[in-house]
Amino acid sequence: MKKRIGLLYGGKSAEHEVSLTTASAFSKALDFDKYEVYPIYITQEGEWRKGTPLVGAVSSIEELQLAGDVERNNDISSFLPNVQEQALDVIIPLLHGPNGEDGTVQGLLEVMNLPYVGNGVLASSAGMDKVVMKQLFEQAGLNQTPYVYFLRRDWKNGQDLWLDKVEQELTWPVFVKPANLGSSVGISKAESREELIAAVEEALKFDRKIVIEQGVVGREIEVGVLGNDEPECSVAGEIKPLKAFYDYQAKYKDGNTAMIIPAELPEVVYAQLVESAKKAFKILDCSGLVRADFFVTDGHEIIINEVNTLPGFTPYSMFPLLWQHTGLEYPDLIEKLIALAIERFEEKQLLQFKMD
Repeated sequence: MKKRIGLLYGGKSAEHEVSLTTASAFSKALDFDKYEVYPIYITQEGEWRKGTPLVGAVSSIEELQLAGDVERNNDISSFLPNVQEQALDVIIPLLHGPNGEDGTVQGLLEVMNLPYVGNGVLASSAGMDKVVMKQLFEQAGLNQTPYVYFLRRDWKNGQDLWLDKVEQELTWPVFVKPANLGSSVGISKAESREELIAAVEEALKFDRKIVIEQGVVGREIEVGVLGNDEPECSVAGEIKPLKAFYDYQAKYKDGNTAMIIPAELPEVVYAQLVESAKKAFKILDCSGLVRADFFVTDGHEIIINEVNTLPGFTPYSMFPLLWQHTGLEYPDLIEKLIALAIERFEEKQLLQFKMD
């Protein structure tokens, strides 16, 4: 029998379009002879909508929106556990950013006791919040760049104090980021006090918590991680943006980036990257998949930048390309992720919830 999967996409997030692009690309790699695919679409306003089963790959994000906009219902519970009175075998959340990648939807799926692909509540929420992630990395002894963080209220009540702190503790250039957003949304490079003010104001449009990181001169290296309790790593890949940095436009719009896979690295450096990627995976209690991002300096110093608990699956995305070069083609990668989700779900069912 075909496995019945729910493809969950869209979301109330600035990364709504990224999710649609990922879901469209994902549908092109699904084997419809093996799966019944039910689209579940969350609008950018947060409304849940359900569609009839897809009969094949979706060619555009517009078509994907229409496919998932057949039935509207405020009762979310009617969307997930059963479709046409038959239980779904697994949910595939393809929601990027807040209200999807940050543990919120994962918590809903946990409460409803549904198997789902990807990271759980803790890993998703900690991986989304760059400050919490960095603090956990410190506990794990991972080497990372210096940083400063503050809340919107801190900035409002003492802008000059925070500007002074950045200039005292970091050196130009710095990168300003919303703490709880991915896909390079709201990120700016600043090389002066004036640029820093503008960058912070831009980032505050997207989050109440801001992190400012010391710029690093080094190669941008990424490693894919796959697994549950015993994660495995892909070959390493190198990002070479043709712009100042790897921004949203380069990632998802124009493909204005060179990807070198596998990256040319000494074996000892690659081994250190693998060790650090697995350490980051475990300290966040990840499951399913992660893309670990690093800087490697000319002196072969390894600096972890962040992990992405739901890396993109667009035509320009590094994660599926890394695994393709490791020997796992896109359709096989999806099958592996579904198997890992079911494995983790079945293990959770062994837990006891009653006192003897």
